[in-house]
Amino acid sequence: MTETRTEQAAAGAETRQFETEVSQLLQLMIHSLYSNREIFLRELISNGADACDKLRFEATANPDEIPQPAELHIDVDVDKDARTVTVRDNGIGMSRDEVIQQIGTIAHSGTRAFLEKLTGDQQKDAQLIGQFGVGFYSSFIVADHVRVETRRAGTGVEAGTRWESKGDGEYTLAECERAEPGTEITLTLKEDADEFLEPMRLRHVIGRYSDHVAFPIRMRQQDDEGNPTDEWETVNRASALWTRPKSEISDEEYREFYKHIAHDFEDPVAWTHNHVEGRQEYTTLFYIPGRAPFDLWDRDARHGVKLYVKRVFIMDDAEKLLPNYLRFVRGVVDSSDLPLNVSREILQDNRLVDSIRSGSVKKILGLLENIAKNEPEKYAGIWDNFGRVLKEGPGEDFANQQQIAGLLRFASTYNDDDTQNVSFADYKARMKEGQDAIYVISADNAAAARNSPHLEVFRKHGIEVLLLSDRVDEWLLSNLREFDGTPIKNVAKGDLDLDNIIGEQDSDDTDDAEDRKDDELGDLPERIQGALGDRVDSVRPSKRLVDSPACIVLGEHEMALYLQELLKQAGQETFSSKPVLEVNAQHPLVERLKTAEGDDFNDLASLLFEQSLLAEGGQLEDPSGFVQRLNRFLLQAA
Repeated sequence: MTETRTEQAAAGAETRQFETEVSQLLQLMIHSLYSNREIFLRELISNGADACDKLRFEATANPDEIPQPAELHIDVDVDKDARTVTVRDNGIGMSRDEVIQQIGTIAHSGTRAFLEKLTGDQQKDAQLIGQFGVGFYSSFIVADHVRVETRRAGTGVEAGTRWESKGDGEYTLAECERAEPGTEITLTLKEDADEFLEPMRLRHVIGRYSDHVAFPIRMRQQDDEGNPTDEWETVNRASALWTRPKSEISDEEYREFYKHIAHDFEDPVAWTHNHVEGRQEYTTLFYIPGRAPFDLWDRDARHGVKLYVKRVFIMDDAEKLLPNYLRFVRGVVDSSDLPLNVSREILQDNRLVDSIRSGSVKKILGLLENIAKNEPEKYAGIWDNFGRVLKEGPGEDFANQQQIAGLLRFASTYNDDDTQNVSFADYKARMKEGQDAIYVISADNAAAARNSPHLEVFRKHGIEVLLLSDRVDEWLLSNLREFDGTPIKNVAKGDLDLDNIIGEQDSDDTDDAEDRKDDELGDLPERIQGALGDRVDSVRPSKRLVDSPACIVLGEHEMALYLQELLKQAGQETFSSKPVLEVNAQHPLVERLKTAEGDDFNDLASLLFEQSLLAEGGQLEDPSGFVQRLNRFLLQAA
């Protein structure tokens, strides 16, 4: 929030302005989610359940400082005369600073990226807003005024805070007294939201979206004439969904529970629910979201797994329960063996946690394998959303490296487009007789990979090559050296030997051709190396090229040139040897080199090297010199 404020001494309040992004997003959300207005109640109840969870944990950890009520609950109350709906919990509550921060969660990381994705199409924007998570601000879908009164548990009666806003760009903060800790949110409904003044309508919404909430959600009982009484009754099951037998849980209940814990607007793609017994006892319920969250690439973002111990909430970003490459997974882990006072330090090095983590990873990878095998179209959607994250796996999780590798998908020269839909297993099934390696090439983008000169000999002989163009692919190749016993070979690095594939007769012909190339080139490689100096390690005839005059070849374990450039731009130091320049003896430009002398020879040799460097994603040390040399030869040819 900005620091602009107006002091209101008489009322003991201050008025603050929302940040520009929040105001813009709030207005978009109010109008885009108009057809899904009832979700406001799901979001407020979900926040109340989180507050109750946190109070129960803090009261367990610090019983002398924070007393726990006899019963934690969430109340939903209606006042038709005042046109208000109130959602009240006796959970942890908030301090003044927490009100400013937590009610503004919509302004946290990802807001700007989210706004950039908005299209102006109401239907598409509604999906994006749901993906972002609507939270507390969904109140303004049905209300033209929202008041929050809250007091943090463990503080005095006078430590309450009142927050009010009409959703019009500003809000007010004031101190208030509250007899009980917790949070009370009162919505003054818009003229067109009368349906939510009917208790039966609210009960229906609670039954649909929040029946699984583990705390009692209460509403006032009604007398024979339908008028509210002073008696309260629980209107949900109030039992932790993951503790119930799978046979008793409907798919709709699973989906709504996902929306509750993930604060997501859309259904999950899949889930796996498991109860483990034996040396230790724990329950897991994991979901694969339908879309990637906006903070997927934020390494500091909160993880999506909630940790419970004996159904007591412990923490909601337990990153040690799953490896980082599965950070898109949402869900719950409930252990019967961990201590209630478990801390992040205990999670760092704990055999029970390690066992839970190992079992959880296997369940999630097994779920993904099952989808990939039996529902390839669904898996294609999962890959589009989370494929680049899964590619981090082989480098992070050596124990499951091969299982993760089986889930990876790539573009391929086998297909005409750049869709990543070819697995290593698919590739191996199509390998040619005598082929003993999986051939891949990595580049800065899909076009650069597909058009690389290194592929020319592979196209000539019909040998498939996997095309890797994600930034994470170099990291992947540096950690994943083989799949199912077959080496993975980058065709742009190291020596290339295709004799076993192209056949004995072709091999003899190729050997003869290579000998002829060596003879035809004579001392040309040495002359080119002399012209290029220390820019290259060596110059040699090429076995890779058919149509191009030259190409750069890196060492077997060297980092791709485009990635070296990225690291340099980021201020990182890179260590690499000089590249090898391979030349095609049959190409007219190389023929021209044989007869060139003096400056013409030096310039043409430099052009061959520089264009090869550009094709690999490298950067020229002297771009203007390259342009001048190119222009000079173009004028000679004109």
